Amino acid sequence: MIHSLFPLAHRISDIEPFHVMELLASAKALEAQGRDVVHMEIGEPDFPTPRPICEAGIRALEQGELFYTPALGLPELREAIAGFYHTRYGVGVSPSRIVITPGSSGALLLAIAALVNPGDQVLMADPGYPANRHFVRMMEGEAIGVPVGPDSRYQLTPELIERYWGDRTVAALVATPSNPTGTLISREHLAAMAAFAQRRNGVLIVDEIYHGLVYEGSAGTALDSADNVFVINSFSKYFNMTGWRLGWMVVPEGYVREIDKLSQNIYLCAPAPAQMAALAAFAPETLAICDARREAFRQRRDFLVPALRHLGFDIPHMPQGAFYVYAGCSRFTQDSHAFALDLLQQAGVAITPGIDFGRHQARAHVRFAYTRPVERLQEGVRRIGAYLNRG
Repeated sequence: MIHSLFPLAHRISDIEPFHVMELLASAKALEAQGRDVVHMEIGEPDFPTPRPICEAGIRALEQGELFYTPALGLPELREAIAGFYHTRYGVGVSPSRIVITPGSSGALLLAIAALVNPGDQVLMADPGYPANRHFVRMMEGEAIGVPVGPDSRYQLTPELIERYWGDRTVAALVATPSNPTGTLISREHLAAMAAFAQRRNGVLIVDEIYHGLVYEGSAGTALDSADNVFVINSFSKYFNMTGWRLGWMVVPEGYVREIDKLSQNIYLCAPAPAQMAALAAFAPETLAICDARREAFRQRRDFLVPALRHLGFDIPHMPQGAFYVYAGCSRFTQDSHAFALDLLQQAGVAITPGIDFGRHQARAHVRFAYTRPVERLQEGVRRIGAYLNRG
């Protein structure tokens, strides 16, 4: 129960904070006291924004003509993204279907706002990215967390969507690669899920923000096999532009006008300097930098997963993409939140408890982010090992 001198909407009590931010604040407090902390909690690349992007942003600032852009985004950036789909995926996407947003969060919010009426349901995997269910709640809808585990590689499947789709379901939201597990959904499953949703007069929303950071197999875009999907991507992860707050969404042609209307009213447009800087994201020299960094992430993953397994963490699948390891910790604790807090205090290692990602076996899992150099990951593993073997 929230007590306040001011009125608050009922939805506020249903929207939980990110517990990882509590961990981060505690970690920063320890560092202020002189403690060394190995950070494996925050899902943010440690690499700086590639220089060609920064230089394009600087040029935009120096020119000073930073006015509102069209709500759907700079036409030349939308065209550049369409070209990227053609060269990287072999998929033709009209620039008219591409919407530039303030981060991928802005895209998710637009999609949910366009699709969900009060009482409507949206299916999503549990565990999954926590903000997704909160976006649905903000629109007075109901997020249905579908329990997933190793048998489905922690992903929704066509069979699960068919089993859980009800009379009030209007959409299913999937992520490939996923946060927190780093697993992929096959092209065949994406096509089958999109086709089923269409038969039920619903839609499939596909989060592809970790595309470009795939190490096992290939991640074809959902647009390979369906036009009637909402596909969301971001400049944050592969392009290392987290603080620039820029993302995009590809929407079915019939939704463009409605998304434009929502964009105009919610935020007018994405930040103009970020859009101008992002024009350099698809230059060959930028893509070469980003691809080299992907190899660095692969090396980190290839060290961390075997090391954690050796310590006794349960990791049934090698993450195929993103930069996370979702690990079972039931050998050590029945409360991953308390475990993460104690690990930080006693060993100086910050990780994320599973309760941030849903309810299904959440207290038996933790997430490690390999967003630090291998040397720091090695030190973190050494400290965790000493912590587990103490006393």
